[in-house]
Amino acid sequence: MLLAEERHALAEAGRRLEARGLVIGTGGNLSVRVGDLVAVTPTGGALGELTADQMTVIDLDGAVADGDLAPTSEVPLHLAIYRGTFASAVAHTHAPTSTALGLVTDEIPLVHYGMLNLGGVVRVAAYACYGTDELAAHVVKALEYKQAALMRNHGSIATGSSLAKAVDNLELLEWSAQVYYQALLASAVTGRAPRELTQQEQEDVITAALTAGYGTTKKLDGSK
Repeated sequence: MLLAEERHALAEAGRRLEARGLVIGTGGNLSVRVGDLVAVTPTGGALGELTADQMTVIDLDGAVADGDLAPTSEVPLHLAIYRGTFASAVAHTHAPTSTALGLVTDEIPLVHYGMLNLGGVVRVAAYACYGTDELAAHVVKALEYKQAALMRNHGSIATGSSLAKAVDNLELLEWSAQVYYQALLASAVTGRAPRELTQQEQEDVITAALTAGYGTTKKLDGSK
């Protein structure tokens, strides 16, 4: 089976996203690139139920290289992202809070330093019908210098240097959307707009994270 390891990883990622409540039915698709090939979920497949042998492998022109099922209808979107970014994997679902915010705002402002892992402010890609080159172009534009975006009247999307990282970023995007949504509700009561991090505060976070190795485990001084 071509790209067997990657196909197993796609199945595992689908189950993870369903367990997190970020997937409903067949809404969403995943892919991971290895060289000139891309392992991708099939069209009409429920992400939380797919098995490795149900995944499809395509080339960078969209032609099927291995597999029995037709690939996701969002092949143009995935391939456009691989052509237009340095991503090695793509995760897309119709996560509820991300989808809701995409209906009423043009961006999620930088309200928490964790969003710096996504590239800061999260843009909302303009609407176009699913599966089209037009949608693909809108999303690639929204992802410029970013690892996540919302899709107007559609859902959320994230990229990563690996499939696990793309899924991490998609989960972080939904968490950020939930935080901002809750802040907007609180703002309606308090009359105070959600506070955004200043440029200096962003730079301070980046410096601190690089200095301390934020986000990675480390041994105590003197431990073996």
